[in-house]
Amino acid sequence: MAFLFQKFQEGVKILANSLTFARDPRKLQFEADINRLFLYTSYNLLGRDADEADAEEIIKMASKASLADQQKQVQENIHYQIENFCISMNQILFPDKSKENQAVQSSKQSNSTLSFASGKSGSPADSPETMPLKRSEASQRLQDIIGYTLDLKPSLIPHKDAGQGLFLCGKAAVGAVIAIYPGIIYSPAYYQYIPGYPRVDAQNPYLITRYDGTVINAQPWGAGGETRELWDGLTLPEIRPNIEVTEKGSDQIQKLLSKPMESTQGGSGAELLERRNPLALAHFANHPARGMVPNVMICPYDFPLTEKDMRAYIPNITFGNEEEANTRRVGRLWFRWDGLSSNGSDTPVLKTLVLVATRALCDEEVLFNYRLSNSRRQPAWYTPVDEED
Repeated sequence: MAFLFQKFQEGVKILANSLTFARDPRKLQFEADINRLFLYTSYNLLGRDADEADAEEIIKMASKASLADQQKQVQENIHYQIENFCISMNQILFPDKSKENQAVQSSKQSNSTLSFASGKSGSPADSPETMPLKRSEASQRLQDIIGYTLDLKPSLIPHKDAGQGLFLCGKAAVGAVIAIYPGIIYSPAYYQYIPGYPRVDAQNPYLITRYDGTVINAQPWGAGGETRELWDGLTLPEIRPNIEVTEKGSDQIQKLLSKPMESTQGGSGAELLERRNPLALAHFANHPARGMVPNVMICPYDFPLTEKDMRAYIPNITFGNEEEANTRRVGRLWFRWDGLSSNGSDTPVLKTLVLVATRALCDEEVLFNYRLSNSRRQPAWYTPVDEED
């Protein structure tokens, strides 16, 4: 992997010096992120048997593939991992289907290839009557199957405001999906309904923004629950912020919004979601302290709503209706934006986020770069990982 990282770093330096992207650093950062995610997740797909020749081939593909092709491959790589996670959860919560699930998983693994095509499959959860397991029990069984799970405990970051931290228990390979960012998804058309608007982050450190402007509010999700239930995001759990209030995700919101709107609506309606989801804890991951480096990175993941058998394990609901959400604002005007997903497909999606390992992890705290804007006041605990970022 050291060889792979060295080659990647050389590629990023070349891209950064390109006059094509020099005038748009935000776009440059996004493309660099997709390039890294392509390398990490593709390498993960090849498994433990990957060698230097495989790494060379992946790098060659990354250098020749367009941004759109790399995004498509990243989506496929992430979706493959999410599928396997859902199969594992079905094995835990629907043990009578374990043999069927194992057969599906074995078939998928033997047929997996690195390509620019998207696949479909899944293991059905025919009934909401799951095993009466506690969240901690489901979490431990997940670790037994995939090799790792997540836990919340006091952060190791040496700052009084660090609070709770997110910890990986077990071992995870580079490119593995470590956690899913749960909560309510707001498109730009619905910014004004984010609780606390216009200072949406004043009392909520659990907001995050995707590159496309989609905001996810994880505060209503809290630390999950103990059942599979209809969840609408209306109930606000009592959770202690793991850090002092941050500015993360607020820059674009503050620029585009001007006045609050009232609404008692949580999402687009209740969805049957698995609140015991052991990986739905990405919002508890902290920013690294000075001298520390991130071990995961944010990855946009568009979950296709056609995958109904997997829906219960995607801990998100969309605020508002789909048609209005599929618009963009320019000044005071809203424009219809064709294509429901980021890859141009007509398939409706949930615009979510996951955390992807940037190196092999083993029994350690999960950290990712918050990338707070240098143009706004930064909290005392924040130290930029990379000033250019």
